[in-house]
Amino acid sequence: MANYTRIEVAAVMKQTGLVPLFYNADLEIGKQVIKAVYDGGARLLEFTARGDFAHEVFGELNKYVLKELPGMVMGVGSVTDAASASRFMALGANFIVTPVLREDIAIVCNRRKVMWSPGCGSLTEICRAEELGCEVVKLFPGGIYGPGFVKAIKGPQPWTSIMPTGGVSPTRENLEGWFNAGVTCVGMGSKLIAKGADGNYDLAKIKADTKNALAIITDLRA
Repeated sequence: MANYTRIEVAAVMKQTGLVPLFYNADLEIGKQVIKAVYDGGARLLEFTARGDFAHEVFGELNKYVLKELPGMVMGVGSVTDAASASRFMALGANFIVTPVLREDIAIVCNRRKVMWSPGCGSLTEICRAEELGCEVVKLFPGGIYGPGFVKAIKGPQPWTSIMPTGGVSPTRENLEGWFNAGVTCVGMGSKLIAKGADGNYDLAKIKADTKNALAIITDLRA
């Protein structure tokens, strides 16, 4: 069961401006990476459930977070059907992110007052998502649409909260484009949580890049 309501999760997304995305089948690696972004100041993480037995890994990771990382809001991404969404919510997912707009997922999440963020690529999809109760729309793939798309949407719909995912990096130039266009937050995966030349995660760099990205976002909003 979720520990945070959808309104609380949306508030944290807006406050921090950053949602790291990460998946690894190894539980211990997962713990290390989550601790690194947490120490860097992130307070949300989207576990992109793309592997076999991902629900088992997430369940254990969430237990670790609840015990060791107070205030960290764990959600699950790459969810493609209502049954999967229900399974992850039973394991404590506080938000569900999907690559496409799925009304069946909206129904099961709304029933539990769990935030859901569907991947949308048109104004029509965004409007339908909001009619279904979406608080923050995922723009995916963000790099294809770019900040100009966000700015165009915010013109007629200034109330729309948008989270681009894909094509977002922790550089000032990239983040400036998105936040000046009016995004609420950004989802950031491999550009933030990257492996080094040796194939291992550089935990110190992940922590530093997370901290720096959050500082840039704060500065851009000032």
